[in-house]
Amino acid sequence: MSAVLETKGLTIKFGGHTAVDRVSIALEEKKLTSIIGPNGAGKTTLFNLISGELAPTRGQIYYKGRDITKMSATNRARLGIGRSFQITNVFPNLTVLENVRLAVQSNAKVRYQIFAHFRHYKQFHEKAHHLLESVFLADKADALAVNLAHGEQRKLEIAMLLALDTDVLLLDEPTAGMAVEEVPVIMDVIKEIHAREDRTIVLIEHKMDMIMDLSDEVLVLFHGELLAHGSPEEIVKNETVQSAYLGGAYDEQFA
Repeated sequence: MSAVLETKGLTIKFGGHTAVDRVSIALEEKKLTSIIGPNGAGKTTLFNLISGELAPTRGQIYYKGRDITKMSATNRARLGIGRSFQITNVFPNLTVLENVRLAVQSNAKVRYQIFAHFRHYKQFHEKAHHLLESVFLADKADALAVNLAHGEQRKLEIAMLLALDTDVLLLDEPTAGMAVEEVPVIMDVIKEIHAREDRTIVLIEHKMDMIMDLSDEVLVLFHGELLAHGSPEEIVKNETVQSAYLGGAYDEQFA
């Protein structure tokens, strides 16, 4: 399986602080890779570098063999790199369906026509409904986004990313701030997307049970450096990871 996204020696410094330090990774196409590490390890900063929110101090980023290091976040999104944030990013005063339909329409590069009824764009309407079904949100199509529960807003945000036909989904702590009972639903959404084997998923998450259940591969960051990478089982048994991050707490849980 070929790598869809690679970084080589990726580094960013803020003054005298090195937030990401010479990180070289290769993300396999159609796989689900999780990035873990303690607070301040550089996980979100690495996402910001990959998505184009930040420019590296040095190093390169490649997408499908193309150097995108100097490319803007907007152009990376157009290439197929979609990014969610820890804080939901939806249009609160539009309905759930309208949020997704606008994303579909934007991807099709069709401008809004003030005198054209939205049903004139039947193909966008139908695709939006299909995407809502894929994230188990079809029954909320007519609800205002502002009235959704937090977990439902996260599902809506994922549907909007899918609407942009992204090849790589960067999901930054998709369960952050959720009630305990909402977490399994988001896990089911991510599992459903992964099972279709048509996208590469990169996940930042702190919940180790979720990491173990979802991931094909796990990358561990520590003080901005890549400490280890491997299967979830290999990471849990890695003594260096246990000492630096897991503190030995998970080896018994997952033995």
